[in-house]
Amino acid sequence: MFDAQTTRLATAVLEACRATGATAATVESCTGGLVAGALTAIAGSSDVVLGGLVTYSNEAKTALADVPGALLAAHGAVSEPVARAMAAGGRSALSATYAVSITGVAGPGGGSAEKPVGLVHFACCGPAGTRHREMRFGALSRDEIRRLSVLTALDMLREAASPR
Repeated sequence: MFDAQTTRLATAVLEACRATGATAATVESCTGGLVAGALTAIAGSSDVVLGGLVTYSNEAKTALADVPGALLAAHGAVSEPVARAMAAGGRSALSATYAVSITGVAGPGGGSAEKPVGLVHFACCGPAGTRHREMRFGALSRDEIRRLSVLTALDMLREAASPR
């Protein structure tokens, strides 16, 4: 179902979480649940993965991940503040140690000069705070932008959960 690189990274996330007794959750927009799917494709992942929220619409971001409507109005869904709020809201909603969020423009349409296709914001919220990463994947296909977004989110989860 997932390529070898995705499976290796998802396995590393699960192992890092198990090493510290941590749990994980996802809050996804442009990837539509693919990060949660990559994690749960691995047998036994239920001891780590508490759940995932697919918050494709602004209404879902507000209702499920408690993203303030005013934040969405001020910055737009594809922004650092919204990615941070999604991760924090998902962590709280699912009572997870870590939550990773993704919001972006996967294309092929929907981009603008300010927020072009390939712009994706990620956040990972955990006990030590929230980290953000912005990626500009450029004029790749929708599938490739989503694939690279899954890898980036998994890598952020792995980094956050890895024992120091």
